[in-house]
Amino acid sequence: MLKYVLKRIGLMVFTFLIIVTICFILVKLLPLPAIKELGKDTQTILRKREAMGYNKPIMVQYWRYWTHLIKGDMGVGEQMYAALNVWDVMMQKIPYTIVVNLYSILIAIPLGLILGIFAALKKNKWQDHLLSTLVMVFISVPSYVYAFLVQYLLCYKAGWFPMLVAPESEATLFSWKMFVSMCPAIISLGFGTVAGLTRFTRAELAEVLTGDYLLLARTKGLTRNQAIIRHALRNAMVPIVPMILSQFVGILGGSLIIEQIFSIPGIGKLYITSIQVRDYNFFMADTVFYTLIGLASGLVMDLSYGFIDPRIRMGER
Repeated sequence: MLKYVLKRIGLMVFTFLIIVTICFILVKLLPLPAIKELGKDTQTILRKREAMGYNKPIMVQYWRYWTHLIKGDMGVGEQMYAALNVWDVMMQKIPYTIVVNLYSILIAIPLGLILGIFAALKKNKWQDHLLSTLVMVFISVPSYVYAFLVQYLLCYKAGWFPMLVAPESEATLFSWKMFVSMCPAIISLGFGTVAGLTRFTRAELAEVLTGDYLLLARTKGLTRNQAIIRHALRNAMVPIVPMILSQFVGILGGSLIIEQIFSIPGIGKLYITSIQVRDYNFFMADTVFYTLIGLASGLVMDLSYGFIDPRIRMGER
């Protein structure tokens, strides 16, 4: 197991280096945006460019980028949040991304599990067919389509929620006003999670319910409910729990489009804005952040199998 963990971590680091290197080279091939005239802030940006070796060959810039990145220095904002430290700005934005995604996951996971279990128990009946059809629709339609529908139906027509998330100056992160304004985004993010978890739970539990050992359990005197709770659900949860854990690891990643649509001041909106205004320091910092989150989520999902079920030994013959 230890050998497998070390191998996976090594592959994760190798993949991370490749992705960051490709993004760095592509960014350096783009024209460098002019600096806005901001007085003292302009001098700060120019000094930072000099320290990062912007007037040096690309390999020198690449080396300096990694030496600064290892120290936690991701540069300063140039086209937005001028002269402010990129890492400090990101730390201010991450809590909003975490909160809106955490709310969504805490609501979506129980609902997805319940619907998946219900569909498996009603396999090949009209309830199962109805849920399967709805799941396929929700999985196939992109989340931003839900976002527009939620905005139109719940915010514009019904007037239950505001169109956009409350600004930072008007409400604190954990206030009731902020939660209400986040509800449309939470609902939009939850559709995909509920649908995916419902389909996965239904497939795993339906397969387990057809196992021979459940028939043996019934012949030994267990009732149908006892056999389902003690044996079927327990075995079906082995592949389901890692999927849930990966969802929690991925809450930092958020949703780029949803945050932009609902004007959530999170890390996703920061990423989109950095691309639009060509602030390369923020773009690279967000790329590093999202790459690490994606790789860590996959690693946790794979390793969790062995911890959930000790009989599973990842990487062994």
